[in-house]
Amino acid sequence: MRFTDREEAGKLLAERLRHLRDDHPVVLGLPRGGVPVAFEVARELSAPMDVIVVRKLGVPYHPELGFGAIGEGGVRVIRDDIVQRSGVSRTDMAVVERAEEEKLQRQARQFRGDEPRIALHGRTVIIVDDGIATGGTAKAACQVARAQGAARVILAVPVAPADTVDTLRREADELVCLSAPEVFYAVGEWYRDFSQTTDDEVVSLLQATREAVKAQGAHAAQAAEEAEVRIDAGGVELIGDLKVPEGAPAIVVFAHGSGSSRRSPRNRSVAQALNGAGLGTLLFDLLTREEELDRANVFDIEVLAGRLMEVTRWLRRRESAPISYFGASTGAAAALRAAAGADMEIAAVVSRGGRPDLAGPALAAVRAPTLLIVGGNDEMVLDLNRRAQAELRCESQLAVVPEATHLFEEPGALEEVAELARDWFLDHTAPARRGTPSAA
Repeated sequence: MRFTDREEAGKLLAERLRHLRDDHPVVLGLPRGGVPVAFEVARELSAPMDVIVVRKLGVPYHPELGFGAIGEGGVRVIRDDIVQRSGVSRTDMAVVERAEEEKLQRQARQFRGDEPRIALHGRTVIIVDDGIATGGTAKAACQVARAQGAARVILAVPVAPADTVDTLRREADELVCLSAPEVFYAVGEWYRDFSQTTDDEVVSLLQATREAVKAQGAHAAQAAEEAEVRIDAGGVELIGDLKVPEGAPAIVVFAHGSGSSRRSPRNRSVAQALNGAGLGTLLFDLLTREEELDRANVFDIEVLAGRLMEVTRWLRRRESAPISYFGASTGAAAALRAAAGADMEIAAVVSRGGRPDLAGPALAAVRAPTLLIVGGNDEMVLDLNRRAQAELRCESQLAVVPEATHLFEEPGALEEVAELARDWFLDHTAPARRGTPSAA
């Protein structure tokens, strides 16, 4: 098969990848030539796109022989067997790594500018190139994506030699290759137009994809109107804001913690991201204004959980979609204790900078898949979350946002929280849309 250009190759490749649309994947293009191909894949799957910048670590005086690779986020993959065979010293390795790290950071800034790297933790990732010759870069990209937390890695290319395809199948959970000729000299021979992709073109395509994804989210969010609701929770009237897009696969109830409210910009930001993905949201305050004046009420997890359960029963009488919880700080403990209720049937729970430890013995009774999100620099809370996760008997995951503090105020940190929460809810509340889970 010979392709007219990268655009045509990308469209053909996208057709073979349609089955991944409901996995809400991230598409990663290998710069530069892989990005125009990845752009067509991302457009077909309505998926976000980023570049995956990797640098091969070559043995000094024999640079074509790679002893490892590095990627963004401090990812480092070393081939100990090659290190031993080549006799490369630690000093030489360090020199090579420093040089390649500088090039990697320069490339990342050049392509992405000030935009944050898309978080891969727990995501299905599709790595795309315009073709593969030896497979060294593609292999490194798969390893780097896994090291960055990808749950599933798909390698997708228009063309690659048959023997290389066989070798690379071990590196990815799935490999999609449109053409695998036995006789292969160079990637360019399989394109009528194989002109060089420029840096400006890469930047332009990344920007176009970001704008398309934002427009999709804005359209989905605008399709539903937010309504103020009043809920009777055991004789106490609680005010909430309910927003349910048409066909929402689930509704996420927010349980806010101390010092927060349904009006919190952080909570609103996460809710907006969930609405953009088609999920419904209910933001409400667990305590009245008068009750909040007594700080002891903020830590009364039993009362907070009881009110959350009442709100859940109210919502279930009104809506048919599955219900999930998003809890922050002490609200996370209330969410977990409520989820442990025998009649709650909560689909999934996400805790942001939470205190799950305050749920106490209820942790062992939680059955809903639970994601604990903590900032890497929020050391005390991180330790508490690790201990709490050990008490959980359900499916659980601890996601650490690097260099983030308790409130996730660092650039890009809250956006990463929203992406992690969105994917966890979609993965665990819309099984009919996702089909049969892969064994991988």
